[in-house]
Amino acid sequence: MTDTVLSPTPREQLRDLIKELSVVHGKVTLSSGKEADYYVDLRRATLHHRAAPLIGHVLLDALEEAGLGPGEIDAVGGLTLGADPIATALLHAAASRGLDLDAFVVRKAAKAHGMQRQIEGPDINGRRVVVLEDTTTTGGSPIAAIEACREAGAEVVAVATIVDRDTGAREKIEAYDVSYHYLFDLADLDLF
Repeated sequence: MTDTVLSPTPREQLRDLIKELSVVHGKVTLSSGKEADYYVDLRRATLHHRAAPLIGHVLLDALEEAGLGPGEIDAVGGLTLGADPIATALLHAAASRGLDLDAFVVRKAAKAHGMQRQIEGPDINGRRVVVLEDTTTTGGSPIAAIEACREAGAEVVAVATIVDRDTGAREKIEAYDVSYHYLFDLADLDLF
């Protein structure tokens, strides 16, 4: 009898890549002003040739399992820069499955020239959207994106993040009457 070696699932592959590429050990100051002994630099994964496609597919699967797949939502995006590659990964993952899902980018403030838009990409007015974030600490970035999306006429149905630091962001976000979803917590990354 031979032992069968199971291949890691896409979620396990993504977790391992995040641990390898994005977890940096050493003293850092977080956006909250607190100090930590590690930093999760998700851009090292969201912009990586192997991790980015996995992010798109694993997050799309998680959203579909939560009833928020294409057909239930129209677009995904969030505050630039953290959400941009995640939105693009989701757009491509959906397209590879023959599904329609747009992406958008939320600027911190409207441009002072050109179209003077705060939200770039296809119009989200009247559309159901999910706000994205790479690593959620305080909830400030997703909340800023929720407010901008609502001002643009979108119905924000959820916030989805890759890594949740479990530092109170969920409660702040859910106070905006949107559901909160994440792929990994600190225990998943062996940081607890």
